Amino acid sequence: MTDTLTPPDLPEATEPERRASRLETARRSPLVWPVLALVLLLAVNTVATPTFLLVDLSGDRLSGPLVNIARNAAPLVLIGLGMTLVIATRGIDLSVGAVAAIAGAVACVHIAGSPDPGAASTAVVAMSLALACCVALGLWNGFLVSVLGIQPIIATLVLMTAGRGLAMLVTDGQITTVTNGVLSGLAVGHVAKVPVAVLVALAVLGLTAFVVRRTALGMLVEAVGINPEASRLAGVRSRTIIWTVYVFVALCAGLAGLMIAGNTNAADANNAGLWIELDAILAVVIGGTSLAGGRFSLAGTVVGALFITTLAVTITNLGIPSQTNYVFKAIAVIAVCLIQSPQVRHALRRRRTPARTVAGGAA
Repeated sequence: MTDTLTPPDLPEATEPERRASRLETARRSPLVWPVLALVLLLAVNTVATPTFLLVDLSGDRLSGPLVNIARNAAPLVLIGLGMTLVIATRGIDLSVGAVAAIAGAVACVHIAGSPDPGAASTAVVAMSLALACCVALGLWNGFLVSVLGIQPIIATLVLMTAGRGLAMLVTDGQITTVTNGVLSGLAVGHVAKVPVAVLVALAVLGLTAFVVRRTALGMLVEAVGINPEASRLAGVRSRTIIWTVYVFVALCAGLAGLMIAGNTNAADANNAGLWIELDAILAVVIGGTSLAGGRFSLAGTVVGALFITTLAVTITNLGIPSQTNYVFKAIAVIAVCLIQSPQVRHALRRRRTPARTVAGGAA
């Protein structure tokens, strides 16, 4: 009979080691740097305006700079959620701004031409028609990308340029103004003191997170983005997945377009949603989702959208001319992306490692 060898008891990690392990895990999270950048912007605004973080609870609605930031960021959050899934499949959608303009144009033109422009039923029908048009536009983009095999940047660039023209055709080249409480309430209304726009964005975020994390859809999206050919050989219907994400981002853009139209009570085909596609892509990238496809972060996208919206407020708060908004936005985005870059982190670690080695050898 041979003796049974029992392995020696492994020493348990000490409290400092466990704390260091937790810190290292948190440091590697893609959410760390975007959150820190957002906190830094909030700190700068608080120094410039000491009452910046105060939220007034006394009235019939929440008010304050933070509430305004959340409400103004809602359209960008919506489009960013859809863009996250598109980018996760190695795609891109440059047409979301035009789709938002079309949605606002269809809704406002229908309301303006109805017998009872102020009725709630009129707004419901108008918004339903607008969202149905957005679904059709998403199907078109998905058809070009998944069926015809056109590069996503080219396929969506077609609608980006033509979509503004379609919106101009719908509005007959005019700014269409309307007065409808339901449409404007989507942008500036409140429920239980909370802005409706924020509630809608949170509802879409919660539904999206549930679907992609509690069903197989999220895993399939990541599989298509990581290796489309391997996922096809494994039986994944990549064409259906791609079609789904393009319809979803178009639907999100439609909701954002309705918010933009409700905020101004008008449909402006030239300016509604202008350049919001670039802000959405930046929000996704800042949030840690790679443009190469694969793993994605919905929470990171929300943080990125809040960061971009807060940055615009910060520029105004500091008295910087609004014309320089895009310059500061580019600088901030480059800084955050460099901090997130694995190559930059590796280079910084390599610069610290020799110093530690020399110190250890000298000892």
